[in-house]
Amino acid sequence: MTLIVICGATSTGKSDLAVELAKELKGHIVNADSMQLYKGMDIGTAKLSMEERQGIKHHLIDVLSVNEEASVAQYQSDARSIIDQLLKQSIPAIVVGGTGLYIKSILDDLNFPDTHPEVREKIAKQAEELGADVMHALLEKLDPAAAAAIPKENVRRVVRALEVIELTGRPYTANLPRVGSTKYPQARQFGLVMERETLQERINLRVERMWEQGLVREVRDLMAEGLLEGRTAQAALGYAQVIKFAQGLMTEEEAKEETKRATRQYARRQETWFSRDERITWIKKAPVAELVERVISSTMSGA
Repeated sequence: MTLIVICGATSTGKSDLAVELAKELKGHIVNADSMQLYKGMDIGTAKLSMEERQGIKHHLIDVLSVNEEASVAQYQSDARSIIDQLLKQSIPAIVVGGTGLYIKSILDDLNFPDTHPEVREKIAKQAEELGADVMHALLEKLDPAAAAAIPKENVRRVVRALEVIELTGRPYTANLPRVGSTKYPQARQFGLVMERETLQERINLRVERMWEQGLVREVRDLMAEGLLEGRTAQAALGYAQVIKFAQGLMTEEEAKEETKRATRQYARRQETWFSRDERITWIKKAPVAELVERVISSTMSGA
């Protein structure tokens, strides 16, 4: 039973590798990008088109409307159910994405307490009064690792992390499972990595391409469909910046440059998150065929 995880920072080529790997192994892909769960959020999340998926079945893409809230607990349940069904049918499952907490939720048990309405409301009200910067600074003081993994624009996740800290009296990341116990001991994790300067160039080019492909139009269309009602979706990289442009809070050029800057920061946070998991085998960017061969060889040998 094959379960492979392809992870790493944004713009490292994870999706292309996963498709070629699935073709070679005759497997299915399970999405682990929290924003690709949303219907219509295509350009800004670099979602593969149907043509680019090359006939490979993709799971957990386009399952939520932009006014709905994504949850790690629901994702964990859905992703594990799909993976269990695939493995039962002897179909290789290839998990791909850069949302570290989602990948960890598949492999490990999360120990977060249920939400407490009064505590959540209190912290959410503080966020409204004090703003995202102040709340993220508070999280950084209480749990630097969590602050490194959660962008300040995602106020909902910052609020949730602070809620968990208050409820448990421990850092948010202390509630994450330690390496050593996993639901899928046969899983093999591979992380794509490249030189920082090269990655930054790829990020800048990706953002320019998104603008050329019509990101501003996509965001405006989604705003008409309720994007501003969804706290999670509207915080997505690129979308948050274009919303500010649409609302007259920054120019279009400022929105584009801010998207580049925020994405570079996010990539660094992803690297920090994944670097803590010693189960990941890191592979440098290379031609896709070479990467596929290396992943399959390593998986089959168990090395």
